[in-house]
Amino acid sequence: MLEADRHKLILEALKEQNTIKIQDLIKLTNASESTIRRDLTQLEKGKFLKRVHGGAARLQGKLVEPTMDEKSSINTQTKRQIAQFASNLIEEGDCIYLDAGSTIFQMIDQLPSNIVVVTNGLMHMNHLLERNIETYLIGGFVKPTTKALIGRGAMESLEQYRFDKSFIGVNGIHPQFGYTTPDPEEAMIKNLAISLSREAYVLADDSKFLETAFAKISDIGAATILTNKLNTDTEEHFQNHTNIKVVTS
Repeated sequence: MLEADRHKLILEALKEQNTIKIQDLIKLTNASESTIRRDLTQLEKGKFLKRVHGGAARLQGKLVEPTMDEKSSINTQTKRQIAQFASNLIEEGDCIYLDAGSTIFQMIDQLPSNIVVVTNGLMHMNHLLERNIETYLIGGFVKPTTKALIGRGAMESLEQYRFDKSFIGVNGIHPQFGYTTPDPEEAMIKNLAISLSREAYVLADDSKFLETAFAKISDIGAATILTNKLNTDTEEHFQNHTNIKVVTS
């Protein structure tokens, strides 16, 4: 089979399945494992897919953004593990920023009580108050899909604070293009929170690596990444770019 035909079959399979294993591609194309690995490397360089451990995954659309309810139902156990690790980084007396992300939401149950929290996450507020945590909600426009406060009012409100630590959710992590998210206004809020923090952490499961969304948040070195898994291929991409802490259960 010609290389172009193999590439076409691989991309068509990814459109149907989103992720596919190398062994399945070997059967599909009747090619050797070394040939398939070479094909995947070429397609990744061409930004047609991303390599994952044991196979390949379809790249997300630049403007694709699930709702908060949809995000909350995906990879729940993994998000809890990352959130638990992140919560353990917080000390009594810290002033922290919690971004309006579904993984960030999972942190709230694990937070120490003697802290101050500033957030743009409307869904976070009730849960924080139930924990008797001193909470500040910034102003701004409420984005319907993510329940995040964004816009000029949010920026002006957020600029009044300084943080020991900030915890940020993202849609894409790429060594060249940095941290990204579909909404430019939400990207601006995330970027500002990072810049106002002594320490910044991005919480993301392994599916976010080598993805890029429409709007850049910041360069990759602006925050430490907390994730559940890092395969060898991904690790090579990110070496010397930033700190990555892999959470173990």
